[in-house]
Amino acid sequence: MASAHKEKLAGWGNYPVIESLTLNPRSEEEAKNEVGVGVGVDSIVPRGLGRSYGDQAVNDGRYVAICTKLNHFLKFDQEEGILECEAGVNLEEIIQVVGPRGWFPMICPGTKFVTIGGAIANDIHGKAHHIDGSFVNCVISFTILLADGSIVEASRTENSDLFWANFGGLGLLGIILTAKLRLRKIQTTYFRQKAVAIKNLDHMLEALEKYDHEFNYSVAWINVMKRGKQLGSGVLSLGNPANLEDLPARLRANPLQLHSNRKLTVPFFFPSFALNSLSVRVLNRVIAFVQNSPKNFVHYEKFFFPLDAINDWNKGYGKRGFIQYQFVIPETDGKRILTEILEMIADSGCTPFLNVFKRMGDGQGILSFPFKGYTLAIDFPVSKKLLEFTPKLDAKVLAAGGRLYLGKDALLEEGMFKAMYPQYKEWIAIKQKYDPANKFSSNLSRRLGLHS
Repeated sequence: MASAHKEKLAGWGNYPVIESLTLNPRSEEEAKNEVGVGVGVDSIVPRGLGRSYGDQAVNDGRYVAICTKLNHFLKFDQEEGILECEAGVNLEEIIQVVGPRGWFPMICPGTKFVTIGGAIANDIHGKAHHIDGSFVNCVISFTILLADGSIVEASRTENSDLFWANFGGLGLLGIILTAKLRLRKIQTTYFRQKAVAIKNLDHMLEALEKYDHEFNYSVAWINVMKRGKQLGSGVLSLGNPANLEDLPARLRANPLQLHSNRKLTVPFFFPSFALNSLSVRVLNRVIAFVQNSPKNFVHYEKFFFPLDAINDWNKGYGKRGFIQYQFVIPETDGKRILTEILEMIADSGCTPFLNVFKRMGDGQGILSFPFKGYTLAIDFPVSKKLLEFTPKLDAKVLAAGGRLYLGKDALLEEGMFKAMYPQYKEWIAIKQKYDPANKFSSNLSRRLGLHS
């Protein structure tokens, strides 16, 4: 087994920070032999680029296999758009290689800096979940290193229980080594977009319904500081891929243009006093102005990944870190529940920053997060007041028949998790089948009771 290094690790929210023993396999052989699966490691969890927000890929005093060196492209079918690659390849690398050839990832979340292994483990979704579903829909098969040291292939027809359990399985069933993906054919790397200024929550839900069949991609920013008649106000952004004939002449000259590598950087953690109600109000005004005045055509980088233009933007929340609280609730009685939740947030005394609202389609998988309904994601800087507030919010979401996104969670308690995900028993049975000694574990798995 390769020597491990003590390292303080955290998710993208920089909370919690956990000292773990890190390993860096560079090949399938190293992953099997040097990482010590089935040999000398009693607890390990795979990790990609660390874009899960909480404690999904940290392992207190135990092992973490950082798999970003397993990032080789294996085969690409240009005619069918089928890519085979190692699971440490990230979406940015895929776009750089296949974008100029007229192909693009089918499912894109809010960042392109996510590995394929991480995309599977969190079953990521994007602005078109109600149309395209989650990441499982673009995965044909994958190979996975199991706790007994064997490597098996999983697909919808081969080891299908293992296949479905890994989507939303948070790396707790093994180390995904390779994957075969279906890509989307594109004519350009641009999108035609439309912005709708939203007056209140009624208007928001009406607009989502109105534009549902006209635009595949939709996401809204909500100003959660507004109350009364303006509760739920914000901006709804809509878009569709632009075909070549749609583009103006200046863009048609290079229709498959990739993004610039120039970036801003947050060089240090912001002080806590910078995160207050005044800074939230200023931020909301800036976002409202930017979202309300978009160009008719926008590059994929700004459409899918606007925050990727700023390196280490998570440092803006300070050393205490932040959580991204994302929930989904059913559409039935959705307006009433959303109203109550938005009022709770406004009255909480916590400081909500970026707030993203979307509509979701039917759910898939076992522990995968999405189901048909409304989802809201809110960034909260960590504070004592927040730690007292989130259990109340959890209870409200559960009472509405909703649940939290485990790929972003850092605070949920075991009992609340099991009430939100009653299907966890089915997942545990699969865990017992493939990992009876609970070799693959993490801080999250122990917190939520996700073990054999």
